[in-house]
Formats: sequence, structure tokens, C-alpha cells
Amino acid sequence: MDAVVIGAGAGGLCAAARLAHRGYRTLVVERLDRVGGRASTYDIDGFKVNNGAIVLELGGIMEQTFAEVGAPYDVRMPKPPLMYRIGGKTVDITGGGWGFLLSTLTRHGAKLLTGLGAAREDGGLPDAQLSLADWVGRYTKNETVHGVFRNMCASVFAVGSEELPARVFLTYFTRKSAFKRFGFAPEGTIGAMSALAGVVGLHGGEVWLNSTVRSLRVADGLVTGALVERGGGETVEVDCRFAVSDVGPVATAELCPELPEAYRADVHERAKPCGMITVNFASDRPLLEAPGLTSFGNTRRLCYVANFTATCPEMAPPGWHLYAGAGVPKPSVGAFEADAETALLMADLRDEVPGFAAARVLSIAVMRDEWPPQRAVSGFDLPSETPLPNLWNVGDAVKEYGNGGTTACAETAALVVERLAERYPAPNYS
Repeated sequence: MDAVVIGAGAGGLCAAARLAHRGYRTLVVERLDRVGGRASTYDIDGFKVNNGAIVLELGGIMEQTFAEVGAPYDVRMPKPPLMYRIGGKTVDITGGGWGFLLSTLTRHGAKLLTGLGAAREDGGLPDAQLSLADWVGRYTKNETVHGVFRNMCASVFAVGSEELPARVFLTYFTRKSAFKRFGFAPEGTIGAMSALAGVVGLHGGEVWLNSTVRSLRVADGLVTGALVERGGGETVEVDCRFAVSDVGPVATAELCPELPEAYRADVHERAKPCGMITVNFASDRPLLEAPGLTSFGNTRRLCYVANFTATCPEMAPPGWHLYAGAGVPKPSVGAFEADAETALLMADLRDEVPGFAAARVLSIAVMRDEWPPQRAVSGFDLPSETPLPNLWNVGDAVKEYGNGGTTACAETAALVVERLAERYPAPNYS
């Protein structure tokens, strides 16, 4: 193989599809029985339940990746995509944006809008140490406004506003795509990820499921191959020109003892995985009027509820409505009490979603530690490159500043593939 890609998550598959499309013979090794990683989907009694990422951006780097490699991008945008439920009322801010929302909530809205406007100017971003919660606190003490910012922060970055630098949040909303257009995949998120995996096979590569990279082989300061244990217990040595890892810098370092000890210690020290809890539930009658995401103001933990079947009825058996309610625990970085935090999230769902008490809970997913919503808090990311020039990381631990989620994974993949293509021209197998 030219390339070994470790992990079939969003970053790994975006990288693999780009490499395969350029002519590199690519092998993707995935330890699970399906592609997607934390952007995958499981079937629970006929319901397509996502196990992590629930929406995909439209018009951004993810859709561009699919277009460039020739993969179908079946993602449907709800209209409107985002609404707010505040004080028992659902508010549609389509066309009005932050200005309409903030002016609806508080007389201090104009001050906050001034702060947002200043962030768009050169030198207008706050100090990197100031948290988002403290930045909002400069303009208002209104609890609902703080709740809106906390829940928006949690929805995009999977972290509380007390733990995210304001500079990151403001960079995202004033200088990045800000996830303005997004949608659901009718097969669940795995549908889109499977399309990328198909590109790898189309160009002569392979995707090995139920397989694990046990170690990377290094000679003369370069990765030259990987030791792979396949599902049936067979161990295979795979030669390669370079390797791309989507399992996070910490896990990558474990595969390669030849990496300098200082580097290995640094990635362990700097890794900051965060946490999220998601309740997947269904009802035989509609529970929310918003067809996409509903965000909230004053909640204990609930940051959003996704209404899948209003846009993608294929995700549930006929006559059923599928939802997911997610919340970020306190603290969102480090240890937290899962049972207590889940109880707070469930209490929010009972308060905010009429009819939730009679709904069918399909699953409760606690994402943390080795299976976090993001392996690094945005703003505290590790570099994509490693001390070995042909070993690179992609994914949500090595994001560009001020980005997050699957969009960030697609972005890291595009950047890394460009760097690799410069150093290792694609061969001609024709």
C-alpha cells in the first residue's frame, strides 16, 4: 500500500477518500464492525440511531470533499434548521440571526452585538485566556442569555462556556463557516461515511473492518509499515510509504514507541477530551414543532434536541418520530458523575419536551475518555504532524483554531493530504 489510514472515522475516511481519488493505493484499518467511528449509526429496533455526530454541514469543506472525490452527499436540510425554545415558546430566528435573538431576550442585546461586531475587526478578539462565560458576563448577567451561549457552545464544541476560550467561539462565529447550513442523512450519519469508504474501494484500496493496527514499523526515522490483526485472528504485515492516523495523537503514540519520549509525554499532557450525554428517544406522535435542531436558554444540561424524522422519515419505522437530546456535563473536561449528570439531562427533557414522559427511550450514550465527542477542546489542539515526517494525525484532536465537529475533521484531512501529496507524489499504476 501507499497509505495506511488508521481508523475509519470522519477524518480518516475524508483523508482516505482524498488519497485514493488522487491515485494512492490506500488501506483503511478500523477496529469496529462499521465505518464512521463517532460519526456512525446503529439500528435499534428499526430506528437509525447515530452514535455521535448527528448533523453534517452543507456548503462547507465536508460537502466539498464529497464533490471532489465523486461521492454522493445525501444530506437534507430542515427548514428552518435551528429554532430556540425559551420560556415555553419556540422562536424562529431565521433571517434575524443573533441580533433578533438577543434583542428578544434582553435589553442588553445591543451591547452584546457590539462585542460580536468588534470581534470581526482586526485586533478585536479577546485574550486567549478569557472564557466565553466571562466574556458574555462583561455585557450582561441575564441567565437566559448565558444559557443560550452555553448551549450554543455545547452544541458546536461539546464543551461548556466556562471551559471554552471566548476567542475560539468568536473566531468560529465571525470568521469561520459557523455551520449556517446543515442537515441530516436519511440513512443516519453512517450513510455519508459509507459513501466515502466506497471511494476507497473504487480506486483499488481496501477498508478492513474488525481489524486493529497493533504497531507501526519504523526504519531510518520513517514509518515503513503496520502490523494489523484482522478479525479472524490473522496477523498481517502491511508495507506503506506513509501513515495517517484518525485515532488521536495519544493512541497513535502508543503504536509507535520510536517516537521521542518528550513528544509522547507532551501529547499525553495536552490531550483534553470532553464529554457529552445523548438520550435517543422516539414517540408515536410528534413532540416538537421545530423540524431540525431546537436549542434552549435556561436548562440544567440540555443544549439541543434533534428532530430527525420531520426531514428524514426513513430513520424510524412508519408512524414513529425519532429524536435525540444532548447535554454537556459539568465539568465537561475531566471526571464527572455520569448518573447524576444523566438525571439532570432527563429532567430537562421532561421540562422542555411536551410528552417526553411517555416517549420510548431507545438508548442513553455517555461519550467520554476514549470515546469523547471531541478528543481535544477547541483552542487546545495538538499539531497534525509528528516527529516522524511520514506519520500524520487527522481528526478532532488536531483541529484548526476555532473549528469543531465533523467539519474540522474534513478540514484536517484536506490539509494533511495536501502536505503528503507535496512530499510523496502519487504513483502511476496505469
